Amino acid sequence: MNIIRYPRREEWKEIVERPHLDVSQLNAVVSGVLNDVRQNGDEAVKKYEAKFDHAQLSSLAVSEVEMEEAEQLIAPELRDALVLAHHNIKAFHESQRFEGKPVETQPGVTCWQKSVAIEKVGLYIPGGTAPLFSTVLMLATPAKIAGCREIVLCTPPNAEGKVNPAILVAARVAGVNRIFKAGGVQAIGAMAYGTESVPKVYKIFGPGNQYVMAAKQQVSLHDCAIDMPAGPSEVCVIADETSNPQFVAADLLSQAEHGTDSQVLLITTSEKMLEEVRNEVELQLQKLPRKEIAAKALENSKLVLVNNKEKAMELSNTYAPEHLILATDDHEQLAAKVVNAGSVFMGHLACESAGDYASGTNHTLPTHGYAMAYNGVNLDSYNRKITFQHLTAEGIRSIGRAVELMAANEQLDAHKNAMTVRINSLKH
Repeated sequence: MNIIRYPRREEWKEIVERPHLDVSQLNAVVSGVLNDVRQNGDEAVKKYEAKFDHAQLSSLAVSEVEMEEAEQLIAPELRDALVLAHHNIKAFHESQRFEGKPVETQPGVTCWQKSVAIEKVGLYIPGGTAPLFSTVLMLATPAKIAGCREIVLCTPPNAEGKVNPAILVAARVAGVNRIFKAGGVQAIGAMAYGTESVPKVYKIFGPGNQYVMAAKQQVSLHDCAIDMPAGPSEVCVIADETSNPQFVAADLLSQAEHGTDSQVLLITTSEKMLEEVRNEVELQLQKLPRKEIAAKALENSKLVLVNNKEKAMELSNTYAPEHLILATDDHEQLAAKVVNAGSVFMGHLACESAGDYASGTNHTLPTHGYAMAYNGVNLDSYNRKITFQHLTAEGIRSIGRAVELMAANEQLDAHKNAMTVRINSLKH
């Protein structure tokens, strides 16, 4: 890990910079796969499943028999954990329901909004080195609450053509039954364009590697909306002399084990804490099954010593982390200063893992600095706000002349006339 003590403000840009990837060749590969899926549907998806996931598939759809089999393959305590997490995620997202209230902006002019679910959504669930069954709950639960008519889930199979059973059970717990064996770019293409088996959707949700992210961004240009731009996962921890170095090190490593391109950042006001955390990271790292992955991620990570909490919060807001942990006694005061972050964890006991799995908040969050402009997935992500308005004769009298004047001065005479004919009709 890179240690930086008391950086000058002009050094902050380098501190908050994420690792850069040359995506020119990657984008060409992604474009080729997407075009193949667009033109050849199921046949192309199966071809790439054989190539990338080494699975020979006769059918892309997960059968009811496979769903039942999955129930027998996972431990009862894991199923109980999924049910508990689903309950909390559902409770939190149900609290986000929107109620539009009519507003009379002028006498006789009433405006309001109605929240309407996106009819068809696609969920992408990574399978690879860490099958993210928790993401099934995070994406499917608000989709069900919103009332999306069709929820399609794609996830890569293993070499035997089987989907991880916990992913299937999580889907059943969340109420999703249209599940397809497709991973990577081919899954994104299948949902964006539709194939003989996989329905076309209007918006795609879910994390993935750099190929999946590139595919989502490419299809979003013309064919399908996406949840947000996203990249490798990241965490920022703010610590002081009251922090627990064992907890802080565990939090940093929990993020580092996601992937070699993940990034962790510690900002602390205590030299002693910096050294204790560094030592604790080395101790805990050796015990991790995924220590090679975590060690590689730590090469891009930084421990930063600053003069005071004000500087710590300014640097964090400049970084705009996906996850922000305020591991201090005065976390409430620091939380009030948060401007840019995906999800915030307050106090010594609120580990990021709680939000990743079972506290109820959503773990699908903006990365790579996008927290400056984007929020994480929530109930609104699955809805559109449709605007309504109604004008009475009194409403025409209230705003009609203003509309005529503004339209005329924009030299849009047909706009002016649409109001003028109504004004004139009221004179008779």
